Amino acid sequence: MLESKKIDIALLILRLTSGGFMLTHGIPKLMKFFSDTPINFADPLGIGIVASLSLAVFSEFICALGLMAGFKTRFCALSLAVTMIVAAFVVHLADPFARKEKAIIYLSIYVALFFSGAGGFSLDRIMKK
Repeated sequence: MLESKKIDIALLILRLTSGGFMLTHGIPKLMKFFSDTPINFADPLGIGIVASLSLAVFSEFICALGLMAGFKTRFCALSLAVTMIVAAFVVHLADPFARKEKAIIYLSIYVALFFSGAGGFSLDRIMKK
């Protein structure tokens, strides 16, 4: 197998797993908009609860799907990286490292995908042709 195809497969696996796992955070947040109970969500940036939740849903649901498909990968990875920065270094700043570790791991993956791009098995590659 050509070296570039191995890299494309590795990037596909990284996109699918990191995006898919992020959906487990984004879907429950999305469902808050359809609940009969009042929205309860953190406002770490002081922009309002609904705005904070909307940004989190955009990143953790919409951008996670985009990342998995390899659509606008760098934009999606950047959005997810910013969300993980807020999670790790704003929301969980005072928490022990173990509490913010997952966000930092996700952050490192999204930064790597920002620099690498989607790889060959992606909508970005198909749209580029």
